[in-house]
Amino acid sequence: MESSKLSLLRIAIPFVLLASVAAVVAEDQTTAGDDDVVQTFIVHVQPPHEKNHVFDTADDRTAWYRSFLPDDGRLVHSDHHVASGFAARLTRREVDAMSGTPGFLSAVPSEVYQLLTTHTPRFLGLDVPTSTTRNHSVSGFGDGVIIGVIDTGVFPYHPSYSGAGMPSPPPRWKGRCDFNASACNNKLVGARSLVSTNPSPVDVDGHGTHTSSTAAGADVLGQGHGMASGIAPRAHVAMYKVCGDECTAADVLAGVDAAVGDGCDVLSISLAAGGPDVPFHKTRLMVGTFGAVEKGVFVSIGAGNSGPNASTLFNDATWLLTVAASTVDRSISAQVRLGNGQSFVGESVYQSDISAAAVFYPLVYAGASSTPNAQFCGNGSLDGLDVKGKIVLCDRGNGVGRIDKGAEVKRAGGVGMIMANELTDGYSTLADAHVLPACHVSYAAGVDIKEYINSTASPAAQIVFHGTVLGTSPAPAITSFSSRGPSLHNPGILKPDITGPGVSILAAWPFQVGPSSSSSSSPAKNNPGQPTFNIVSGTSMSTPHLSGVAALIKSKHPDWLPAMIRSAIVTTADPVDRSGNPILNEQHLPANFFATGAGHVNPDRAVDPGLVYDIDPADYVGFLCSVYESQDVSVIARRKVDCSDVEVIRDHDLNYPSISASFPAPASSNVAAVARRTVRNVGNAPAVYYPYMDLPAGVAHVAPSSLRFTEANQEQSFTVTVWRGKTSAEKVLQGALRWVSDKHTVRSPISITFE
Repeated sequence: MESSKLSLLRIAIPFVLLASVAAVVAEDQTTAGDDDVVQTFIVHVQPPHEKNHVFDTADDRTAWYRSFLPDDGRLVHSDHHVASGFAARLTRREVDAMSGTPGFLSAVPSEVYQLLTTHTPRFLGLDVPTSTTRNHSVSGFGDGVIIGVIDTGVFPYHPSYSGAGMPSPPPRWKGRCDFNASACNNKLVGARSLVSTNPSPVDVDGHGTHTSSTAAGADVLGQGHGMASGIAPRAHVAMYKVCGDECTAADVLAGVDAAVGDGCDVLSISLAAGGPDVPFHKTRLMVGTFGAVEKGVFVSIGAGNSGPNASTLFNDATWLLTVAASTVDRSISAQVRLGNGQSFVGESVYQSDISAAAVFYPLVYAGASSTPNAQFCGNGSLDGLDVKGKIVLCDRGNGVGRIDKGAEVKRAGGVGMIMANELTDGYSTLADAHVLPACHVSYAAGVDIKEYINSTASPAAQIVFHGTVLGTSPAPAITSFSSRGPSLHNPGILKPDITGPGVSILAAWPFQVGPSSSSSSSPAKNNPGQPTFNIVSGTSMSTPHLSGVAALIKSKHPDWLPAMIRSAIVTTADPVDRSGNPILNEQHLPANFFATGAGHVNPDRAVDPGLVYDIDPADYVGFLCSVYESQDVSVIARRKVDCSDVEVIRDHDLNYPSISASFPAPASSNVAAVARRTVRNVGNAPAVYYPYMDLPAGVAHVAPSSLRFTEANQEQSFTVTVWRGKTSAEKVLQGALRWVSDKHTVRSPISITFE
């Protein structure tokens, strides 16, 4: 069974217990070893005739796909744009027989996987229009760009999808709406389901509605008030539902294929595919997104929610913008006050009446129960502990959802919950719509609270709520769940690329949010007839922020290719927080590039970067040939590739907007790595750029000493030489190369690892 993983990159969905990394099984797992069991396979093929064979119509291609199959009824999906192949219901024996057919490349089982803004535009420095109807003459807010969202569907009747004031989609749009005619409009231009067992694109999960929405006049349980607008409020949205009760690789690949064929400019994908050590050619989403980028479609995708440990990245292919998650300067504040006078600030979206909550109650630690792992407040774990009428301290983690911890406290008779981080989560707290008065506090606060409980015979606490607080610090800061580099696939490519807002993000939601009258932790899957919104955290949330920024860039520069857009985002990122200090991690220590990428996105600068690093899609093939065998590269490239005939490009020589080098322990300190780069002038001309190296002297050198451009779109090349140096005291050394003109600063992060 293939070990690839695919999951929704979200956490904190109220009332739903989901792991950040899904367990992965293949269809019919219990009998997958039986050669005669029918299951869904994804089959990659190439035309058996001339090298560049082109089918006249999609029907011709589908007919050719059917020629591989025992009968017509086996075909599930026919891919036309981003993959050369199809999904079909087959037995292993039939696949083995098919392998001898001319054109056959490979076949793998389709995995089955568990399902794992108002304030943010201004936090990102965007001048957001204030009209609730978008009936304004603003240009440059994503006009003419179509964002395809690959997700769980959409609730189309939410006001976030109002088409008022929106222009018609551009003529290239070829998609369709599988809702009734009134549900789609000039904002939500398309909605399709690629889930064969669920043909409706309606969102029964909430994730797709949240990631795709641009909201207006939103709040959650009275918090986060304000005018809400998406990052690119005049961009069009098309939803491709690829997850129902489960996500399958076949459906996801079909969704990407459909979005590209329909004319989307940007794909926003909040799914975790493959894994830190799963090859790209064995990950269907990586195959599909390569095809999308090759056809000029930009792809923004989440880095994963498996942090904070090193090398936990998902979706780190070189053709993607891999997005980490960080905080904003808004907190939905709650405060724990102890009987000894100590107090600790935390967060909670559900904030009950202060007069009722500001009462001292007996305080008990769930870890006092004799039930194993009771400190995590799993279902039924508090049965042996007297918690009735008390506030219960629960530890975060151990696979128990944060909302579910509160549900267990409520079921056992508790009146409130304090949830304390484990050591690895440090100071990273989240605002959740809890089912009872609660406060999520840091690890340090949890240690102090436990010491207090152990110091007195009658510990007591109260939870007081302070509502929405703006201007909190530090911000942005990397959150604990955000996956980290370095990449195991591409050690010479710095990943993630960028970070954006992904903690406590407010956006549209299809269901009621907050506590119900019962102790059940199951949500009511209905809409009460009024707009609902939710605050959710995950790299699922940071990804659409970057998709919106890409739409802003694409709207201003419609001829820019995906690598140019990624370069603009990376080279204009902010390496410091709002206070001008280094971006911190969950431990409130300076975060390295393996957590932040180039830094925090700066949309205003990204639309005017000065210089860009472009990459021809053929160069990705050259890079892949430095990593994989020819047949494996052929699967990704969707055509026959003989790597012996391809100019192989090593990772440090790919024209990436960042530079990464790794040195083993050598006998000599004079070992050097040379990275070659080419930049294109997309700013003013004439212009002269001078280099500034933000690294210790003697570590790196750039040549030439200036780049002179006499016209627009002119290209100039340079080299960066990095030496191991005379000392290896630092295991990782990170800095940047800045090319500076009188109007622009183009910053390329540099990361050097000493093994």
